[in-house]
Amino acid sequence: MKLEFGKIKIENIEFSENTSIKNRTLFINNEELCKCLKEDKNISEVEVKLARPGESVRIIPIIHIVEPRVKISGESNIFSGILGGVNTVGEGITNVLDGCAVMTSAKDIIHSTEGLVDMSGPGAKYSIFSKLNNVVILVNPINKLDKYQYEKSVRNAGLKTAEYLGKAATKIEPDEREVFEYDSIINAVHKYPDLPRVVYVNMLISQRQIDNTIYGVDTKEILPTIISPTEVIDGAIVGGLTTVPCHRNTTYHQLNNPIILELLRRHGSDLCFLGVILTNELLTLAGKERASLHVSQIAKMIGAQGAIITEEGAGGPDTDLMLNCKNLEKSGIKTVLIKDEICGQDGASQGFADFTKEADAIISTGNLNELLNLPPMDHVIGSLEAVEKLAGGSHGCLHEDGSITVETAIIMGCLSELGFERITTLLK
Repeated sequence: MKLEFGKIKIENIEFSENTSIKNRTLFINNEELCKCLKEDKNISEVEVKLARPGESVRIIPIIHIVEPRVKISGESNIFSGILGGVNTVGEGITNVLDGCAVMTSAKDIIHSTEGLVDMSGPGAKYSIFSKLNNVVILVNPINKLDKYQYEKSVRNAGLKTAEYLGKAATKIEPDEREVFEYDSIINAVHKYPDLPRVVYVNMLISQRQIDNTIYGVDTKEILPTIISPTEVIDGAIVGGLTTVPCHRNTTYHQLNNPIILELLRRHGSDLCFLGVILTNELLTLAGKERASLHVSQIAKMIGAQGAIITEEGAGGPDTDLMLNCKNLEKSGIKTVLIKDEICGQDGASQGFADFTKEADAIISTGNLNELLNLPPMDHVIGSLEAVEKLAGGSHGCLHEDGSITVETAIIMGCLSELGFERITTLLK
């Protein structure tokens, strides 16, 4: 499988009469975009706001984030199985609006698992999204709409916006091209017989109605499966809305999964990358045990010698993580785990809800409970009052001057267990 990304650098965003890209600026026809989104009969009103790096802007509550893209060649569309029909992705040419993201939001929170991003100030250093040009979609539902239907419509509005904006890059010559190739497992092993054989286990939280999907299939409904890494970074996974924002892997995160990108780039030099095992994180112990056994079985069948495992969420999913680690290690497959910690505001509490002695190689992405004092911003997109209802916020955390005192849990993706950010925890 050969996948080529054409990266089109976006350094500014503006409203205009026509949606187009010129001189690294994305111009957006606001009226046309809103009309497209309101084709969903569950949506009554849509507003589009723009937030650029360095501006005094706080975006809250953020429901989902996705990157604008367009397929230039290949037999599928972006977000196959959700937008349009079902065809495999991971091959052909995909143009990417590099430096741009679509965020979906609402006038008030739907669930406490929504987050915030500051575009400047001390909070900006915690999020890659503060460095992007963000198109924020504020969605209002029709009266008496079920909250899960509302969430689904909000998430889909972001995907549709990403598809709409991506089409502006159809005939644009990319600033940069990068090609990824994924061979069959048997060919890769024959080609690189002396390199360590590595598999990546990508755990997807699956505990609520709006969960991660694979080609449109809810991950609660799957057994662990092996997939090409190029499929993941080309839109096979659409992120769910379940866990708290700091360690939520949005669609943007999966499209730009740094572990997959690094393994692909190093394939054939110091390792042999066998592929990605996708697995879920269910609520029941039986479901967790069943999934972890299938993960280890797949890894053994393809001849893996080492595994990188990433979690999504914390608490209950820690059991899934430790079961995966334990079963892989017992199969003779060395593991490295990547996860964040819940250590309390003083950092002295136990960081994991579950543990196994086989977990002797762990990379921490930071403490969910670290307390932050964030100054007021000149502009708020969404609702600042929502901060007291969100995970990481609390009653009284919003001060009269507009400043807030919150935990890192509230910042979208700041502790992403895919390793997006620079935060970690030092052992003493």
